[in-house]
Amino acid sequence: MSYARTYRTGGCTVVEVHGEVDISSAVRIGPPLDTATGGGAPSVVIDLTPATFLDCSGLSLLCRAHRRMRERGGLLRLVCANRAVLRTLRAGGVAELLDPLPTMAAALAPALVAAGAAES
Repeated sequence: MSYARTYRTGGCTVVEVHGEVDISSAVRIGPPLDTATGGGAPSVVIDLTPATFLDCSGLSLLCRAHRRMRERGGLLRLVCANRAVLRTLRAGGVAELLDPLPTMAAALAPALVAAGAAES
């Protein structure tokens, strides 16, 4: 089963995506991403660590989240270490756009969080 869990930590809103991200799960994962990227949160982290698969629907969700944060002057970071998911991110050109980080610790680094707060 695919789903997204949202929580706050280290001054960021984190959307943790679980399972397969495909056309059928996008309807469950899209709304939490839209909520996180549509508000006043200056920093959002999308954690794909628990994700097992990503298709073009998932790429679309990530691009939409990136666009929404950019329009609001926020900072979006992506965490992903799964080789198969990273391959899809690279093939779709999204890896260059979002520059995935390997761990949550890297995404929550004080310098990155401060940069996100300063940009809002």
